[in-house]
Amino acid sequence: MSDTMKAPAAETMTITTGGRLDASAGRVRKKLSRPWASAASIVIAVLWTVPTLGLFISSLRPRDAIDSTGWWTIFTNPEFTLDNYAAVLESGTTQLTILQSFVNSIAISIPATVIPLMIAAMAAYAFAWIDFKGRNALFIFVFALQIVPIQMALVPLLTSFSRGINLFGLQVTLGLDASQGYAQVWIAHSMFALPLAIYLLHNFMSEIPGEIIEAARVDGASRGQIFFRIVLPLTMPAIASVAIFQFLWVWNDLLVALVFADGAAAPITKVLAEITGRGEGWYLLTAGAFVSIIVPLIVFFALQRYFVRGLLAGSTKG
Repeated sequence: MSDTMKAPAAETMTITTGGRLDASAGRVRKKLSRPWASAASIVIAVLWTVPTLGLFISSLRPRDAIDSTGWWTIFTNPEFTLDNYAAVLESGTTQLTILQSFVNSIAISIPATVIPLMIAAMAAYAFAWIDFKGRNALFIFVFALQIVPIQMALVPLLTSFSRGINLFGLQVTLGLDASQGYAQVWIAHSMFALPLAIYLLHNFMSEIPGEIIEAARVDGASRGQIFFRIVLPLTMPAIASVAIFQFLWVWNDLLVALVFADGAAAPITKVLAEITGRGEGWYLLTAGAFVSIIVPLIVFFALQRYFVRGLLAGSTKG
């Protein structure tokens, strides 16, 4: 694809898509600036913040104070300690400490976010801009997979990992076991994330002006060049939004971790559940909760700008 074609096409697409996002953001800002919307936002913010504030204060209180009084008594009888955080960081299961499980959560969450996003972006591009037989029916089928409960897929998926898959009479053994590593967790989370990720990215990509795609084809751009040089850069806000949701889902997940992440591969959610599940260290859950949300907070604030643009992207049509 020639440089003379790439520059005008990319510039035109940036102006068109950026103009739509700015206009949409202006409309949303106007609606949210109304008095009733501001009042509702304040009420929701307070209702959301008060329990979190109470949890944070409880994490800094001694165990005896947590057992005997509510967190709001801190304003009349302030008692602060870091013993809960020290106990959480030093505790763990027979195989892992909290810090080791924290590293496991990072090792699980990053690939389990990147892998489905890569596959979903290519699939969404195909559904949006490649005309092939049965495209609409296949897209509806992919979208309908969202209604399948995760709980229904856990046992068959675990059986496939342990016994293998029969493909046209050929037995394929995956050789995955819940105590061996992260691969089975990556695969499980990727499979569960793909239907929604494909649907969301498809809706964003389909709003790119068709004239731009046609102009690139006329100038000799291949489908790969159109995807990597034009569609993918313009889809980054939506990709960032989906990445935040997927990362938070994987990081906070306990159900999949209980089934597929065992032994040395256990994430922090599973270790915290095992520590507090015995009933003796339930008060440590307050400190453990704030230890576990450090990385999600960093990810959210780092990608917040793209997250807001991705949320507004769905309202630009028409």
